[in-house]
Amino acid sequence: MGMFSESVDVVCAPSGQPLELDWAGRHYTVCAEPVRWYERRQWWAEEQRAPLGSGPGLVDHEIWRVQVRRADSPDQESLTLDLTRHVGSGRWRLLRIHDALLPVRKPESA
Repeated sequence: MGMFSESVDVVCAPSGQPLELDWAGRHYTVCAEPVRWYERRQWWAEEQRAPLGSGPGLVDHEIWRVQVRRADSPDQESLTLDLTRHVGSGRWRLLRIHDALLPVRKPESA
């Protein structure tokens, strides 16, 4: 698994769920139901002060784990990525790339 902090362009459903993304000059589509959770961030190390009324996005940040396939190669193995969205700006960043999923093989009959 690799750790990153790279900008990505994400197209979302009206609910905010990622549907498509552009990264490193390639277009990807989400091919499985994404999972969302929140992680604490060390805001005291990143911010000089906490602006009044800035609760959402200051203490926690939203993480989405998505499985994607290249739009031009739908038969290719999927990639699992962790993305985060900055609450104030709406910008997305790629945080982690997980190993590609390996196909499940059926046991051979004896």
